[in-house]
Amino acid sequence: MYWHKRPPEKEYNPKKRLGLIHVYTGEGKGKTTAALGVALRAAGHRMRVLIIQFVKGHKDYGEILATEKLMPYVEIVQFGTPQRSDLNDPSAMDQYLVKQGLEYARTAMLNNRPDVLILDEINTALHHKLMPLEDVLNFLDHKHQETEVILTGRSAPAPLLNAADVVTVMVTTKSPYNDDFVPRKGIEH
Repeated sequence: MYWHKRPPEKEYNPKKRLGLIHVYTGEGKGKTTAALGVALRAAGHRMRVLIIQFVKGHKDYGEILATEKLMPYVEIVQFGTPQRSDLNDPSAMDQYLVKQGLEYARTAMLNNRPDVLILDEINTALHHKLMPLEDVLNFLDHKHQETEVILTGRSAPAPLLNAADVVTVMVTTKSPYNDDFVPRKGIEH
């Protein structure tokens, strides 16, 4: 395993692509969508992409349905219950699944390192205290130096923003969304 920030000098090759850490956060729409755009682009170049979805377990998301067409380059693994979780009052199962998701990411990094690793909604899981922030920061400190890691979700904690190489904050300036809005298949879902 290589350290993210400073690879050993004898192994450092400036011509090799070094993977960065991205955080896509904010109250606006498009965090997961932006990460999926990177996944699509990477798959087009025959790169291996692993998407781990935290607190999402519903199988009808468009990205889940599309992965069968992007195989073997893109894999999505969900660590959430099929029903919507109440993150203001998370269940023991929600907490268990989030921890399992990060453990899956660790194992994947060691055994079959992806070129791109997307931790979808991990910021949200951290905001709702479903796992310790230190566990995620430790994972990022020990990621493989060539793996691009993207973390999505609202309310990314400041230490995570500081650990990132790229931070994008989604801001809504105009939107038809309100409390009565139902996500549309193929657009928001």
